[in-house]
Amino acid sequence: MRLLLTADTHLPKRAKVLPDPLLAEIERADAVLHAGDWVDAATLDLLEARARRVIGVYGNNDGPELRARLPEVARAELGGLRFGVVHETGAAQGRERRCAERFPDLDVLVFGHSHIPWDTVAPGGLRLLNPGSPTDRRRQPYCTYLTLTAADGRLSDVTLHRLPPRR
Repeated sequence: MRLLLTADTHLPKRAKVLPDPLLAEIERADAVLHAGDWVDAATLDLLEARARRVIGVYGNNDGPELRARLPEVARAELGGLRFGVVHETGAAQGRERRCAERFPDLDVLVFGHSHIPWDTVAPGGLRLLNPGSPTDRRRQPYCTYLTLTAADGRLSDVTLHRLPPRR
């Protein structure tokens, strides 16, 4: 399964539209995982209209409409792996230990909030992935998203995509 991971799209506050490379990836993905802070429901509608499957959660900047449509934590089995999606995981220091304790039944945890790409493995094997943000780079040099393949209980082709600066 080809997966697209994104978070912190913050439309229309941080950008007016999703970047074209991200939109193209939606068409190629078997599932899109969004780790919250959509800000507008139109972005969720767009992903649901274009993607084969959307697995998403609400974030701290998402209002009542998105909170009514999305859970705080989402879970799915994809390619033989147990995925979880959550917006916030707390401070970077101690993240692996906290997440491994909170999600002992997962193989992969996708999260957002910081806008900082993250790829680590917690003791016990939980893989932690943050795709950054495709629209708001904050203290990062680039806006980003992740793609990967999940098959036969393994991840491969984990790729952080850097987006060109917006004009």
